[in-house]
Amino acid sequence: MTHQTSPPEGLDIASVLARLPLFSVLTPELITHLVVAARERSLARGEVLFHRGDPSKGFYVVVTGQIKLAFSSERGNEKVVELIGPQQSFGEAVMFMDRPFPVFAEALADCRLLFIGRDAVFQLIETNPAFARSMLAGLSMRLHSLIADVESYSLQSSMQRVIGYLLQHVPDQTGSAELALPTSKQVIASRLNLTPETLSRILHELAEAQLIRVHGRQITIIDLARLRQFGL
Repeated sequence: MTHQTSPPEGLDIASVLARLPLFSVLTPELITHLVVAARERSLARGEVLFHRGDPSKGFYVVVTGQIKLAFSSERGNEKVVELIGPQQSFGEAVMFMDRPFPVFAEALADCRLLFIGRDAVFQLIETNPAFARSMLAGLSMRLHSLIADVESYSLQSSMQRVIGYLLQHVPDQTGSAELALPTSKQVIASRLNLTPETLSRILHELAEAQLIRVHGRQITIIDLARLRQFGL
């Protein structure tokens, strides 16, 4: 069952919101305006926050945990559209379009979220041009990310997608690296537009090439330079 408290307790909402790129241009006074409108929501792992077709009345910020945005086909196949982690937001575009959610949102771990109602956002947009530009920039970045996904699915091989995903988690490192997959391999496979079998096969091939070691969700990248070269 989803729980909601109003106002949130034991959480420095102003600090959480101020760290979001979306709200970086706001003064403390304007952040306070959003704090008053914020509502905290807690979900247990496996709970659904909203279903496809539900009305949108605002957007969400992940404080802790992880949210999966996905949709299901008539045959029951699931396509993961996006994985949302701490200090990330979702639902802004649908809020502006005044349309129902095109996906469902499910907690992949116990989650603590903030819900910001659209009335508070619209009031800020009307009175603060810098905030309006910040919202536009955030939505543009989301669109750019979706275009990059389409490009990846269309032009990159399955191997390149997997290597790219691994390297995203260690972008500035050299030598070797350790990373923990943030969720199950089945969810990651869907996010990369692969079958779970294909993802497992590719990880096995990378291990056979002595580029990585796999222990459950723990991945050791033995040589980052070789792995980057292997993905070209």
